[in-house]
Amino acid sequence: MYIKKLPDVKWSQTHKTFYVPLTSKNKQELFQHLRIKNWFVDYDQLRIDRKHKVDKINSIKLPVLTEHQKLDLERFKKWLQQKRLSQNTVNTYLEVTTFFIRYCLLKSTTNYSVRLIESFNYDFIVRENKSISYQNQCINGIKKYLEYKGIEIEQLNLKRPKKEKRLPMVLSLEEVKQLLDATHNLKHKTLLSLIYSAGLRIGEAINLKVNDIDSKRMLIHIKGAKGKKDRYTLLSSSFLELLREYYKTYKPKKYLFEGQVKEQYSSTSAQKILRSAANKIELKKPITPHTLRHSYATHLLENGVGLRHIQELLGHAKPETTMIYTHVARKDLLEIASPLDIAVKQLSKKLNWNKNSYYPENKTRKSVY
Repeated sequence: MYIKKLPDVKWSQTHKTFYVPLTSKNKQELFQHLRIKNWFVDYDQLRIDRKHKVDKINSIKLPVLTEHQKLDLERFKKWLQQKRLSQNTVNTYLEVTTFFIRYCLLKSTTNYSVRLIESFNYDFIVRENKSISYQNQCINGIKKYLEYKGIEIEQLNLKRPKKEKRLPMVLSLEEVKQLLDATHNLKHKTLLSLIYSAGLRIGEAINLKVNDIDSKRMLIHIKGAKGKKDRYTLLSSSFLELLREYYKTYKPKKYLFEGQVKEQYSSTSAQKILRSAANKIELKKPITPHTLRHSYATHLLENGVGLRHIQELLGHAKPETTMIYTHVARKDLLEIASPLDIAVKQLSKKLNWNKNSYYPENKTRKSVY
C-alpha cells in the first residue's frame, strides 16, 4: 500500500508485484520514499536487464560488504545519531559511506588518501553527472566517517566544490492562484495554501501539529525546523477560513495533515498533488513545493517587506540566503526602462510617430507580404 502512493506505480498481474519504469528519476523517488519510513534498499539485489547495457557501461560493479563492515556501519549510524543530526542527514551520510567503503574494497585498500577520495568522487559523482549539492553531501559524509574512525581530516585537505549560483524559480501571483483554484480536493488545497501563505518548507508543513496553530495571535509555531530551530511565522487570515473548513471536515487528531495509512502525510504525496495541479493549468515551469516558498518570499519583497523580516519568517540563519530574492523580485526591475522603449518614445515625439507602430502617422503603411 505504501509503494502505491508513488506516481507511475503499476501492478503486474504476471509477476504479482508492483513495478515502475527503470529510470534514474524513479529510482531516486523510490529511495526517498522508503527513507521516510527508515527503510533501506540493498543495492546488491538490484539487477539490470541486458537491454540496459548503457547503465552497465557507465557504472562500476562494487564488491559486497563484509559482515564486519556492516557492523561497523551500524556503529557509525549510531555515532551519527548521537551527534543529533537529522534522520535525513544520517541516512544520506550512511548511504554515501557505504558506497565509499565498497569502492575501497574494489581498490583493495584501506588507505583513505586524498587520491582515493578524488577517484571515488570522479567515478560516482562527476562521471554520473550528479549535482554539486550531492557531491558536497558525499564529501561531508566521508569526512564524518573519517572523524568517526579517528583519522585526521585536516591533513587530507578535502575541499568542497562551489555550488552553482542559480536563481530560484518563482511563480507570479496569477499562477499561484491558478494552481490553488485547480486543486479541488480540500486537504490538498489546504496543504498547498499553507505552504504558500506561510512560506513553509514541505517538511515543516507535514510536521505541523494541530496545536501549532495559534489563531488568537494569528501565528504558526514551527518546531525543530532546519538547523533544529523553532520560529513563529504569520497565519494568514484568508488561509484561516480555509483551515477551519478543512478541520471541520477531516478532524485531524495529532498532525494537521494525516495520511490514509499512517498518522502523517508524506512529502511525496504533496509533490504529486502539486504536479497534478500544474498539469491541469498547463504550467510549463518546473516546480516543486519549495517553489511556493520561493514565491512567498519574492512576493513579500515586491510588496515592500524588509529583508530582515523575510529572513525571520523563512527561518534563514544568514541574511545572505535571503538576499537571493533581491535578484528575482520584479519591483525594482520594473522601474528600469528598456533602451528600446526610451528610443521609441523620444523618436515618436520628434517625428510625430504613432506610439503603437514604427511608421509615421502621415504615411500609408505598405504590406510587406
